[in-house]
Amino acid sequence: MMIKAENINKSFGKLHVLKNINLEVQKGEVISIIGPSGSGKSTLLRCLNYLEKIDSGRIEIEGEPIAAMDQQGQKIHIPENQIRRICRKLGMVFQSFNLFPHKTVLENIIEAPIVVKKMPKEEAVALAEELLGKVGLADKRDAYPSQISGGQKQRVAIARALAMKPDIMLFDEPTSALDPELVGEVLSVIKALAKENMTMLIVTHEMAFAREVSDRVVFMDSGEIIEEATPEKIFKNPEHPRIRAFLDKML
Repeated sequence: MMIKAENINKSFGKLHVLKNINLEVQKGEVISIIGPSGSGKSTLLRCLNYLEKIDSGRIEIEGEPIAAMDQQGQKIHIPENQIRRICRKLGMVFQSFNLFPHKTVLENIIEAPIVVKKMPKEEAVALAEELLGKVGLADKRDAYPSQISGGQKQRVAIARALAMKPDIMLFDEPTSALDPELVGEVLSVIKALAKENMTMLIVTHEMAFAREVSDRVVFMDSGEIIEEATPEKIFKNPEHPRIRAFLDKML
């Protein structure tokens, strides 16, 4: 079990964004999370890697809790350094690329391994060059973010996340900020990771991609998981009429 979330609730003020969410992710699984905007998909990912703190529930990453409650419903204190250590097992790629504009592509990738993992610079550079080859950008190592396309920036962001050698990758709508013709180059990198059995949770509006790459598809609406099943079941024969209505608009 790579991720186990139990009865997660999260509110922003009076807005109840996540309502008793339960989700399990097994090693090597690729799970796509789909649903209308505002359904809580991105918030769920942000809670799983502690960018947002849940109000109640329990989250375990590879069997270790980053959020938990006692029998009285009170939050159990988990030391911050323990949470940071556990969360390093998760890599995250955002909608916007969040690259350092004043650093080259290579410098963007080696920053975290050197600063956070104390990796020797030579080793970090070798790893970055290997990852740039993997995402098809070996020739862009010395370019600055302003000199490359949106699709290339997102591929650099994926390489940067992989440089921390995570066990799990989280993708939050990785193609939503891209021009349509650039979407495919990013999705092909994610497909290659799926073939390598990387455990992945992907929030996406790319239905054909979700259908092709996922072991399971989770449909969220209004802060709840309405259904989770194989891509075949979700896309061909969903149980919930809300899913049918959504897919009719998307496909």
